[in-house]
Amino acid sequence: MGRLLYAVAASAALCAPALAEAAEPRAVLQGEMDPELRVELTRIIGDADRPIENRFEARRRARDAAEDAIAALRSEGYYAYRVDPDVSENDPPRPIVQVEPGPRFVLGTATVAWQGPPPDPASRAAADKAVALAPGAPGRAAEVVAAEGRIVAAVQKRGYADAKADTREVVVDHADHTVRPTYRIASGALVRLDGLTVEPAARTNPRWLRRLAPWASGDVYDPDKVAELERRLLDVGVFDVVTVALAPPDKTTPEGWRPVLVGLSERKPRTIEGGASYSTSEGAGVNVRWTHYNLLRRADTSALYGQVSVRDSRVGAEISLPDWARPDQTLKTGASVYKLATDAYDETGFGANVDVTRRWSKTSYVTVGLSADRTHSTELKPGTLTNLGRQLVTVAALADWVLDRSNDPLNPTQGWRVSTRLEPTYIFGDTSLPYLRAVAQGTYYQPLDREARTVVAARLRLGRILNGTVDQVPASQRFYAGGGGSVRGFSYQGVGPRFADGTPQGGVFLGESSLEVRHDLTAKWGVAAFVDAGAVGSSGPVDLRDFAIGAGFGVRYNLGFAPIRVDIATPVAHKRGEPAFQAYLSIGQSF
Repeated sequence: MGRLLYAVAASAALCAPALAEAAEPRAVLQGEMDPELRVELTRIIGDADRPIENRFEARRRARDAAEDAIAALRSEGYYAYRVDPDVSENDPPRPIVQVEPGPRFVLGTATVAWQGPPPDPASRAAADKAVALAPGAPGRAAEVVAAEGRIVAAVQKRGYADAKADTREVVVDHADHTVRPTYRIASGALVRLDGLTVEPAARTNPRWLRRLAPWASGDVYDPDKVAELERRLLDVGVFDVVTVALAPPDKTTPEGWRPVLVGLSERKPRTIEGGASYSTSEGAGVNVRWTHYNLLRRADTSALYGQVSVRDSRVGAEISLPDWARPDQTLKTGASVYKLATDAYDETGFGANVDVTRRWSKTSYVTVGLSADRTHSTELKPGTLTNLGRQLVTVAALADWVLDRSNDPLNPTQGWRVSTRLEPTYIFGDTSLPYLRAVAQGTYYQPLDREARTVVAARLRLGRILNGTVDQVPASQRFYAGGGGSVRGFSYQGVGPRFADGTPQGGVFLGESSLEVRHDLTAKWGVAAFVDAGAVGSSGPVDLRDFAIGAGFGVRYNLGFAPIRVDIATPVAHKRGEPAFQAYLSIGQSF
């Protein structure tokens, strides 16, 4: 890592003089002015792409640079300027732009002039508030233009869907150096919404589609509600293209309502997907998935899947019903037959589950559910170290809560996430026991520069099983740590207490933490350095006796939606015969 950074720095140092020599300003800026204005004008004028060959070329460049400088001065509120293009007498000649910016004009009082019938008093007040131009502030052109957009948006938000801006009038007064804009706004009539008109007809049931509209017929138009309908249709995942727009005025119903036009292009009804994974600690695996979309004509997704791997092999089926019973609520149900083979236990079984997920922001949700499994497991019995085979039926409830305030679900560079998962469980058969399995996790992402090329990411995860000891709780339900999604550098289930023969015992307490520094070298390639720590305990509310630390280095290749991640890690503390390093390959950041 150190040698790589040194080589990159040395290359940059060698290239810097050449780049500095090649960069030549398009024109020399002359004149007294504010330092910040000089920097802005220099940036706008820019650099030349080739050397000047003659005096004619120098004069042309000076005139072009002067026009750019005038546009920049006006945009910054300098209207009493003097700009003169010129050419130096030396050989080769150099373009020159002489600038006298004059005083900076400030904003005067802005006025909204309604064209045609004005909107209601509340909407007029909202338009006046949306202007948000403080008298005395610099008279920048961009802020004058932006205020017009805010006015139109404020009026449309209150139901005037056809509101638009006519030609505005801006008085630049050289007597008192003020800029006074007058905005001419035509609000049109108040619009009330009708139902949906779906064009063209699709496989999806139109009655189900109409239930997704977040308004009732006769409600006042709200652009946010129309946008919300588009989001709901996109989120179901069965449409390739979704367009949602208010119908034109000539489509108004006899009641005076305007329908909303919905255009849908459905994706292919069936897909087949495959994947593979590998790590030195968890082995190789392959999976395949056959998916059918819109089988029930209500944007549903049905799937059959299979997986074969060293640790986890299974076949199953599942169905997902988005916007079930109410919008932004998804019903998922499934069943599977599986075989697990780990260092701590072996388990075969079959189970079924049903979950209801309610989303309350873009990536935040609450899930409640039920599951039932019948299993046969083989594990070591604490104390005697004899093989213990258990025939169990496990019935569990689920309450899962996720609050996501990060900026990207797959490759976050800023923000934070917190989650809590509670699983009240009752097992019966060879053992009868009620217990509660609880896990909470928080992650935080802090960029170190404006472009977020370097990001510090941190993670903390805590878990506890209540009303159950290690020998009572089935091995498959205990906590384990170690591996690619846990403490890198240690093998799968390699952190925590072990039996005398080295078999992982698992525990009723889990603590994990990670600190990772991610840096983008280019738009596609990046690197990361990380430290992971974790402990699994078998007694007490907090048990850190088997605290382990791993550290390593990774390479990232950006696919656009998420990175491919290759990590190599080594144990640092609490080594117990682990290999010198572990390697991990996956898609998406580690957390």
